[in-house]
Amino acid sequence: MALDVDRYRSEFAVTEASVYLNHASVCAPPRRVCEAMCGAVEDVHRFGVEHRDRWLEAYETARSAAARLLNSEACEIAFTKNTSEAISFVANGLDWRAGDEVVSVESEFPANYHPWKVQERKGVRLILVPEEQGRVALESLVRALTPRTRVVAISFVQFLSGYRISLEQLGEICATRRILFFVDAIQGLGAFPVDVKQAKISALAADGHKWLLGPEGSGLFFLGKEWLDEIRPSTVGWMSVRGWNDFSCRDLTWREDARRFEYGTPSTVGIYGLGAALQLLLEVGVDAIAHRILNLTERLRQGLVDQGHRVYGPSEREECSGIVSFVPHARSAEDVVGFLQRQRVLVAARCGKVRVAPHFYNTQPEIDRVLELLGSYESLEVSLRRADRDAAPESPTRSRRRR
Repeated sequence: MALDVDRYRSEFAVTEASVYLNHASVCAPPRRVCEAMCGAVEDVHRFGVEHRDRWLEAYETARSAAARLLNSEACEIAFTKNTSEAISFVANGLDWRAGDEVVSVESEFPANYHPWKVQERKGVRLILVPEEQGRVALESLVRALTPRTRVVAISFVQFLSGYRISLEQLGEICATRRILFFVDAIQGLGAFPVDVKQAKISALAADGHKWLLGPEGSGLFFLGKEWLDEIRPSTVGWMSVRGWNDFSCRDLTWREDARRFEYGTPSTVGIYGLGAALQLLLEVGVDAIAHRILNLTERLRQGLVDQGHRVYGPSEREECSGIVSFVPHARSAEDVVGFLQRQRVLVAARCGKVRVAPHFYNTQPEIDRVLELLGSYESLEVSLRRADRDAAPESPTRSRRRR
C-alpha cells in the first residue's frame, strides 16, 4: 500500500517555513514528538516527582519500540546521550590485548574514529580501509581482516557519500570469524530497515536527532546478549547495578541486561520524545519510508547529473540512501548552500560538497524546487561572469597586439 504522505506531512511544522532537506544533520521533529516532550515538562512542572512511575513506564515503552525497530529484545537496548557515548562503551569496555586489530573505514565520521584510535595506547592497531569514490567495497574490508581482528566498526550509511553497506553480508563474515560487528547506524536507522538478528550485528549505536526524527541528546545502544559480558561498563553509576533501587546498596553486581550501561539519571524528557518518534516510524513503516526516500534521492541525483554537477557516492539503488552529496561546478559548496538558504531551502555544506538529505515527508515538487534553483543559480553565474568579462577594460598589451 502506498504511503499516505499528506497524513503525516502536517505534523512537520518546518514545511511551513522552508524546504527542509538537512536530516543528515539535525531533523525538525514532528508535532507528536514536541507534544510528548512538552507534556513531560508540564507534568514535572506541576507535580514534581509524584508521577515517577509514569516516567519508568515511558522508558520501557520506548525501549520496546526500539527493540521492535531493530528486531531485538528489549533487554538488549540501553538509552544513551548520543552515538559517541555508545561507541565509547564498546571501545573502552573490551578487554584488549596488545596486537588486537580494529578494522574501519578512512571516511568514517569522527565519532566512529576517535574511540577506536585512542585504544592504540593499549597496543591496539586501527586499520582504515580506503573508500573508492565514496563507496566502501566489501572485498576491501574482507581483505583487511586478519586472525588478530577483534572488531569491525563501520557506519550503516556513510555521512558524506551516503553509501549504504550490506549489513547482512558483512555481518555473516564477522560472525563466521567471531569478530565483534559494530554498526554506527545514525545516518540510516529510521530511514532504512535494520534487523540486528538477520545481520548478526553485535552492537549498534544511533542518536535520535537525525533519521529517527527525535530530539538531540537521546540515543540508542544495542548490545547483543551474547556480547553482554564481554563489554565491561567503563562508566559506572548508581543505576548500573542490580540493586539500583536500594540506595543503601553497595553490591557491585551489574544489572542483568543492557540497562547496566544506563549509569545515571536518564533524560526523561528526551526519552519521551524519542519514544514518540519511534512509534511514528513504526506506524508509517520503515520499508515504506525507505522506498519513498530512495525515490526522492534518485530523482535528485538524476537531475544533478543532467545539470552537470558531479555527484559524489553510489549510483546503484541498493547502495544509495537518504544522502546525496555533489560538487557544484560553478561556485563553492558554501556559496550554493547560502544561496539555497536565502531561498528557504535548507541543505548543508560538508567537505567541499553540498549535502542534501530528504526524509519521507518531503515531496517531489520540493526536490524539483532544488533543481530549479540550482539551474537558475548556475545560469546567473554564467551571465555574471560573461558580463564581468565583457566589461573588463582591455589591457594595453592586448590592445597593441590587436592593432
